[in-house]
Amino acid sequence: MNELPNNPEKPNMGGPVVPPESYVTPAPAGPGEPRVPEGTRVGGLLQKPQNVAILALAILLALQTYSTHSRFNKLREDVARTLQKDNASNAETAQAVREIQEAAKELQVKVGVLESRQTEAQSQQAALEQMYQDISKNRDEWALSEIEQVLSTASQQLQLAGNVQGALIALQNADRSLSRSDKPQFITIRRAIARDIEKLKALPSVDQPGIALRLDNVISQIDNLPLLSDEKPAEPIAPSRVNAFAVAGKAAAPADRTLAQRMTETWRNWSHEMWDDIRQLIRVRTVDNPDALMLSPSESYFVRENLKLRLLNARLALLSRNEGTFRDDINSAQQQLVKYFDTKARSTQAAQALLRQVQANNVTIDVPDLSESLNAVRNYKSKP
Repeated sequence: MNELPNNPEKPNMGGPVVPPESYVTPAPAGPGEPRVPEGTRVGGLLQKPQNVAILALAILLALQTYSTHSRFNKLREDVARTLQKDNASNAETAQAVREIQEAAKELQVKVGVLESRQTEAQSQQAALEQMYQDISKNRDEWALSEIEQVLSTASQQLQLAGNVQGALIALQNADRSLSRSDKPQFITIRRAIARDIEKLKALPSVDQPGIALRLDNVISQIDNLPLLSDEKPAEPIAPSRVNAFAVAGKAAAPADRTLAQRMTETWRNWSHEMWDDIRQLIRVRTVDNPDALMLSPSESYFVRENLKLRLLNARLALLSRNEGTFRDDINSAQQQLVKYFDTKARSTQAAQALLRQVQANNVTIDVPDLSESLNAVRNYKSKP
């Protein structure tokens, strides 16, 4: 009787090959028969491709679920941190919005003035356009009309925005345009333009970048300036110093001094030491504003931030050439330094010196108009 091969994968050289599907699954062992181990069954399950694929898919699903859960937790933590930062930013933004609203109210008045000037400029522009249509195509007349328009625009910018450099460039371009013509009639106009150029060159210059840099320097030092409420008591005198005094006194005294002299010297040294200790317990100061000594840490923070806002407003007023607002903000900043900060500290004194230098500069200057050049051009054009 032929026996089944032990390894079904190897071909049977001595008999017919039995396919795997024809194998008979052994029945469960009876009470008297040997029992097949459980590991052999698990191995048989793993030999099937379907079971291996299902097991691999289950492992992948478990890994994907764990990864998704970890990413969700991380995303939730990031959202919580972002919300906390947004809340802090919203509080700071609200304070900045209130300051901007106050500045916007002041700017609205200026905008009204600028709008009226703009309307006037638009009407002048319409008149110039009508004049361009009425005048002849003569080259000199066109040149004079263009020069008049350029000078009129430069004069408006000079009066409204104090643009001295722009007005100077406009006058120089007008003189260059007239120099291309050889007509002697233009000499009068060129003389008037030359006088206006000299007036503009003689104006004092406003060092806006330098003033802005000094203000930025003061703003950067505010966090390090000592407050009156931050002052600490003076350190006691080191024992080595007192002992040095005593040793020096003993060395200077003669060796044969009496008991009374020794007792007197001992009492003097002891009284000096006691007096030094008492001076550390009681300190007398003169403060104009007692509330400045009782600032809490949060109030100290707001004092520094308010001082920064004052200096930032002064910087904006400098750029907009608002002399009144600039002076008021600098004066308020100096008053806050005197009121809340230790003016005996070198850093505070340096900040006050910088503010005095800034305050000594002129933000606005009295600029002349270009009426002489404009009148010379208009008088020439009005001649028959």
